[in-house]
Amino acid sequence: MASPRSIGFGAEGAADPESVGAYRLESVLGSGGMGVVHLATSPSGMRLAVKVVHAQHAADPEFRARFRQEVSAARRVSGAFTASVVDADPDADRPWMATVHIPGPTLAERVKDNGPLGAAEVRRLGAGLAEALRDIHRAGVVHRDLKPSNVLLAADGPKVIDFGISRPYDSDLRTETGKLIGTPPFMAPEQFQRPREVGPAADVFAMGAVLVHAATGSGPFDSASPYVVAYQVVHNEPDLDGVPEDLAPVLRLCLAKDPGDRPTPDELMSALRSAAYGSEAHIPTQRFRNPVPPSDPVPPRTESDSPESPGSPESPSSPHSPAPSRRRARWVVGALVLIGVVGGGVAAVRALPDGTGTVAAPEQPAAAQFRPWNVRLATQGDGNRTASCSADAGGGALYCAAPGVAAARLDALSGKVLWSVAGDGGQLLSEDLAPVVAGGRVLVRAPGGGSLRAYDAGTGKPVWSADVSAYSGVHPAGATVLLATADGHVTALNSVTGKESWRKAVGGPRSQWVVPADGKGAAFVATPSADGRSTSVAALDPSSGSVRWQARADGRLRPVAADGKAVFLLATDAGGFTTAVVRLDAAAHTARRTALTAPLDQAQAGAAGDTVYLFGAGGALVAVDSVRGGEKWRLDTGVARASRPVASAGQVFLTGADGRLLAFDAGKGVLAGQTNPRMNNGRYTFTPALPAPLAAGGRVYAASPDGSVFGVDPGDVASW
Repeated sequence: MASPRSIGFGAEGAADPESVGAYRLESVLGSGGMGVVHLATSPSGMRLAVKVVHAQHAADPEFRARFRQEVSAARRVSGAFTASVVDADPDADRPWMATVHIPGPTLAERVKDNGPLGAAEVRRLGAGLAEALRDIHRAGVVHRDLKPSNVLLAADGPKVIDFGISRPYDSDLRTETGKLIGTPPFMAPEQFQRPREVGPAADVFAMGAVLVHAATGSGPFDSASPYVVAYQVVHNEPDLDGVPEDLAPVLRLCLAKDPGDRPTPDELMSALRSAAYGSEAHIPTQRFRNPVPPSDPVPPRTESDSPESPGSPESPSSPHSPAPSRRRARWVVGALVLIGVVGGGVAAVRALPDGTGTVAAPEQPAAAQFRPWNVRLATQGDGNRTASCSADAGGGALYCAAPGVAAARLDALSGKVLWSVAGDGGQLLSEDLAPVVAGGRVLVRAPGGGSLRAYDAGTGKPVWSADVSAYSGVHPAGATVLLATADGHVTALNSVTGKESWRKAVGGPRSQWVVPADGKGAAFVATPSADGRSTSVAALDPSSGSVRWQARADGRLRPVAADGKAVFLLATDAGGFTTAVVRLDAAAHTARRTALTAPLDQAQAGAAGDTVYLFGAGGALVAVDSVRGGEKWRLDTGVARASRPVASAGQVFLTGADGRLLAFDAGKGVLAGQTNPRMNNGRYTFTPALPAPLAAGGRVYAASPDGSVFGVDPGDVASW
């Protein structure tokens, strides 16, 4: 438990390591991206929870304005179902706020430790949350971040806490642009699509997601990727398996895509009031303004039933283009078409009579000198058209997948499409769906995850395929492909022939894998202990399946990168925030932990040498020295959503959600250059996956929501 002596300030800003304001700080209750919450005691003996803002945020005027907004909102809504504000000083050297301490676990802790709540408990929880939202909204406030960790389970009912991103209806801060604020599994569709128009109905959506989590232990839109979650929130129907039968209709209404179709807190109170007496819940009348009848499952579209010609380009701005239906938007694997723009000409991909869909472009001599290029891989289909790519070992070719394109080989120097294979279409929901070259084969996992196909890297001709529907992970490692199940069993395939090499039990439940970027050496599997207090890391020989070594490190760790010298892992707390970087030495098998100065939410990371670069939701980019310890620098990029960072040749690269490629000086931590956005005219551009840029052969490549893959010179970022 952390000591309050590390705070170092007092009532008037003087050194007083044991108190803030008039309150003695005793222990740490929790920490997050904004600050640390301490248990404290007032002079009269009242037990308080005191939030103290992190030092780096205290110097930010915009953050101070947000904290002042939090204090104001919390004071406005103090009531039976919230923690009352006792005192605050948003203008102190380190701003702070004191509220009444409410004993009891958070809903997140309760579900994690004891499993889902019983049906009666869920109904009582729902009745309490509905009443809390009624009081919050009556005070003119929208919480905007209702989630299990912000619900305290007190003896006298649930309490809603943490108004850090709440907004009064009349707040000028509601006009901020370019930022997605909230926690994806509990954010309403409008928070992703129209953040300036978020109103009380967004809290009702969040309440529905919270109750699903309480009843089942998982959310209605669960995924390991926050971007996949966001896509599902906007387009997919909620998963209500395991929800009590009488509550499912209520929660389905709460989770309606249209804010106007959701019930009000008063209506929910009426529906759930019977919970206090143990009777069945009453279902309110639906308030659909635009009724949408239930739809049957939509079959995958094929080349034969597509209404559009495979060779005809779609014009996003055409006034005659039909609006996408909800059924079509929800179906993730609709068939799309590849159109590659090459030197001013257009090469259209059509399925061949034999069904392979392979088209080889005529060979042309490569340009002698690299010039920036841009190729449109996918130009049809609903939603974004982001591609995902990887490079071969020499950096001479890129291998990409895009909606409607199973795989395509591009000349890295000119961007010319050398061959391509038409696919089943669909959004790329994960960066892991990028084609990977192993043993002279291009390995492609279908967007649905059911099949793995291998193509000849030189010609694009199909070589072998395998059913991988039983496996949760596919990990190419040199000339071997590792197929991992959710319970820790691994099957190895020869990447050249597709034949099984070996199979064995490795790791266990919740195991995660990482393979060195060059595909050489050992593959690493990290398995957390059941209590989350430690993580076992094993180095596996991909060719034989033998375990070369095994080590254990403290904490719940997630592997993010590896090379011949070390494995790099991120330590996360119970709330999912990244709190430290761990370097596990591959020779000595010892761990070096470097704590972050402030936790990062939804952190993504990459490594270059001994430096680990992390990007957190909200825009923080951090460089950590994993050997000497400490942060080299920390920068607020101003980019709310971005890809995993990639470092090369003294620069760090990110792909932004608007299609920008951004470059930062790796030594100084300052923006060095950026490209223009590539947003497909701003239509349906939210992407569930943001593939990281590629740095290969002295050049940098990236993909964008408009379906483009482009290459630029990292030595001339000023001209981007």
